[in-house]
Amino acid sequence: MSVDRALLYQQATRAAMLGLVINLVLGVIKLVSGVIGNSYALLSDAVNSWGDSLSSVMVLFALHFAQRPADAEHPYGYTRAEAIAALNVALLIIITAVWIGWQAIRGQSLAQEPPPFWALGVAGGNVLIKEALYRYKTRVGRQTGSTALVANALDHRSDAFCSLAVLIGLAVVRVAGPAYAWVDQLAAVIVVLAIIRSGLRLFRNSASELMDLQADDAFVDAIRQAAERVPGVSAVEKLWVRKTGLEYLADLHLEVDARLTVAEGHRIGHAVKDQLMSEFCSLRDVLVHLEPYPHLR
Repeated sequence: MSVDRALLYQQATRAAMLGLVINLVLGVIKLVSGVIGNSYALLSDAVNSWGDSLSSVMVLFALHFAQRPADAEHPYGYTRAEAIAALNVALLIIITAVWIGWQAIRGQSLAQEPPPFWALGVAGGNVLIKEALYRYKTRVGRQTGSTALVANALDHRSDAFCSLAVLIGLAVVRVAGPAYAWVDQLAAVIVVLAIIRSGLRLFRNSASELMDLQADDAFVDAIRQAAERVPGVSAVEKLWVRKTGLEYLADLHLEVDARLTVAEGHRIGHAVKDQLMSEFCSLRDVLVHLEPYPHLR
């Protein structure tokens, strides 16, 4: 593995580890606060944090597993481990959210009393922490080119809005009294719907990766332009780029002068691969196929 790609994995691992530790701590704090403060919304948000923690654990495991070198049985390596892990986490998050939502709607297991003032501080602090995590992971994700981290950062922004809903719900019950306890339950349902939305998005993205979805247009165009700048390349006929974990696999059909020898064409193909692998650290491998350039026959 190249130094650049190793650094990409190290940065992604550090960001995932930080998210894991913070979400575990927040989950415990919100669980205790929700039980003591009689808040469905805080309990729902605690489940949300633990779901994020589980996601981080799976991502950390997948990042470690994905760095294993290719072997005879897995010639493309193990980078798809991340997508497989994310798919299972998405299903678990959705199922858990449905269960906690049902408990909130039933509304029979908690005493309907106004939450203590410190419970508002817990919800407000969570808004600030999640927003800070969003900004940090967005920065790291853009630096490393990791769409997984950028997507995870967006989940933290969603969590921040969920915590804001919890804060509003707690404040209403605190000020208006037990008669408005249903507002806390409503905030819990809002959190649950946001969790389900995030779970469905994670499931869709992971399934798309496993089905070899073409990479985004900007990245594909950048690869195409870099290949066409290599001397001897007349055009790029076909270009397929598929995501595999934090990395990508590219397949190119290059058009070269039909009068070139096999050895000359082979040299151009290697030059293109070397150029792309050095310019785009997220590329795991590049497969080049040569085609005769029609206009030079």
